[in-house]
Amino acid sequence: MTGTAPTVGRVLQPPAGYHAAGSLRLLAMGVHDPCARFVDGTFWWATRTPAGPGTLGLRRVGAELVAEGYGPGAEWVVERADAVAGLRDDLTGFAELVAGHPVLDQLARTHRGLRLPATGRLFPRLLRAILEQKVTGQEAYRAYAATVRHFGAPAPGPVRGLWTPPEPEAIAAAPYWVFHPFGVEQRRADTLRRAAAVADRLERCVDAVEATRRLTAITGIGPWTAAEVVRTVFGDPDAVSVGDYHIPNMVAWALAGEARGDDSRMLALLAPYQGHRGRVCLLLTAGGLHAPRFGPRMPIRSFARY
Repeated sequence: MTGTAPTVGRVLQPPAGYHAAGSLRLLAMGVHDPCARFVDGTFWWATRTPAGPGTLGLRRVGAELVAEGYGPGAEWVVERADAVAGLRDDLTGFAELVAGHPVLDQLARTHRGLRLPATGRLFPRLLRAILEQKVTGQEAYRAYAATVRHFGAPAPGPVRGLWTPPEPEAIAAAPYWVFHPFGVEQRRADTLRRAAAVADRLERCVDAVEATRRLTAITGIGPWTAAEVVRTVFGDPDAVSVGDYHIPNMVAWALAGEARGDDSRMLALLAPYQGHRGRVCLLLTAGGLHAPRFGPRMPIRSFARY
């Protein structure tokens, strides 16, 4: 931990009704994310920037949002603070688009303060997405937290236990078996190492379209992983996580009253909301409109001894 006083600060003016907690929580993997979390009402986000590690603190003061930066990357994170907070998210035309569906119309009104963040840093989100592939949330969190703490470093700033994400070079150079004690099998470890080897090129992507194309060209990365990444790196409101275990059922249930749906049915139901299909899924999740559950949950497995 370094530097308890902010290097640079900025005051942001969110729109009326802005929901800071709901918007910023989209950046964290649960309440104990090693790189992003709320502490005493302030949201802390640590990342690697072109200038070095940086930590951003965001807190509400009345109607304003105060941004403070720490570390070598402080100026970078503060300059991007409005995007990280979701304040560059453009909802123009969305209310009109969903006005014809009573469920979506109500959700859009109820959660009108929810905004999509756009961090501008691709590899940290990609690392997490790869570790989330085809496993339970508990397994994914354990693998993610262990990987960050093994390869990362304590983040600059006043928050104990906050970590800067790993350097891609360290991930790329590690043999696959290093990840086994973290609960990561060779398939995901190899995918992560391949992605880390081209991280510089990925970070130079200018938009979600280019990033999706480059990501899905990497063996082991499909549309689900790409969508999970570009939704928060570029704030892409149209990114749909095709291949998800739960989302097709949720969409089918909420939009058509069908307890089960596959990817094809999901995309057909979302088609009228082109341009905001990912936002529709986000609203359904925020509204808790999950499909009925049938059968057992996915079991938790361990690869630590493999």
